[in-house]
Amino acid sequence: MLEHGGRLHRAAREYGIPLEEWLDLSTGISPFGWPVPAIPVSAWQRLPEDDDGLVEAGKTYYEAPHVLPVAGSQAAIQALPWLRPRARVGILSPGYAEHAHAWRSAGHDVDEQSADALLDHAKPWDVIVLIHPNNPGGELFDPQDLLRLHAELASRGGWLIVDEAFMDATPQQSLCRYTEREGLIVLRSAGKFFGLAGARAGFVCASSDIVRALQRKLGPWTLNGPARFVLQHALKDQAWHVQARSRLQSESLRLATLLSTRELHTTASTAFFQWCKHEDASMLHREFARRGILVRLFETPASLRFGLLPDDAAFTRLNDALNEVLR
Repeated sequence: MLEHGGRLHRAAREYGIPLEEWLDLSTGISPFGWPVPAIPVSAWQRLPEDDDGLVEAGKTYYEAPHVLPVAGSQAAIQALPWLRPRARVGILSPGYAEHAHAWRSAGHDVDEQSADALLDHAKPWDVIVLIHPNNPGGELFDPQDLLRLHAELASRGGWLIVDEAFMDATPQQSLCRYTEREGLIVLRSAGKFFGLAGARAGFVCASSDIVRALQRKLGPWTLNGPARFVLQHALKDQAWHVQARSRLQSESLRLATLLSTRELHTTASTAFFQWCKHEDASMLHREFARRGILVRLFETPASLRFGLLPDDAAFTRLNDALNEVLR
């Protein structure tokens, strides 16, 4: 099992600080989640049905010709490598480590490369996996560059997989609308933007052939009934989408400004987090944790990722901790 943010129970035990006293900034999940309504009893009591309207809502929201609801994009990350014979796979690094782990576990030849290497030299690869925007590196790519990369791979039966878990705040950059093209696969998560990480809900946008193959691999009931009910309503709430995108952008900028005033300059960012390379990242992570603030530590490269602050009290608390830790 790989390390991820959000291991709050473990931090509480390790540092002897009660769970409710922590400020968890270790994930890229929006702290301004969509307001979940009451869930009808039928969503719990009945088996999920594919024709409940969720697929149509997903097609509209993502502007995608075909979508498959899944139990978080992680489910697709683990299943997709098993749909191909042994392949040469180039994966963006540093990036979300589950991609490389899943392809290696399925017996493929994996090489982790920089974005420039993957975009400029696609010939060695049968499959290329990019995270857009990247986590934690924050890279955003020109959609036309990605479509050219896809065309080169597809011409020899290859795939381009684009993980857009953090794309919702910048939907104009998404490739979902192009996924009718064979071999272009886009993964989307409902956990980050909608603040619904616990629902374990996401979508795969791809050609009908790939969607069917993935559905056969995953089997029936790829997403539970309560999550389907909540997600369908969240995807349709267009007024909330507009407000949430604006708030995420402004709060991310506020966090970046706070960090920079304490000489902890941002290396990269998205609307969901700020990423800071620092040679003493491990020490800083430990010192924040001693004060009940959990941030995400990366060892290679040595760096910290800060999620967004949920309110003014959290802003003050992080500001005080920065003053103490970086004095």
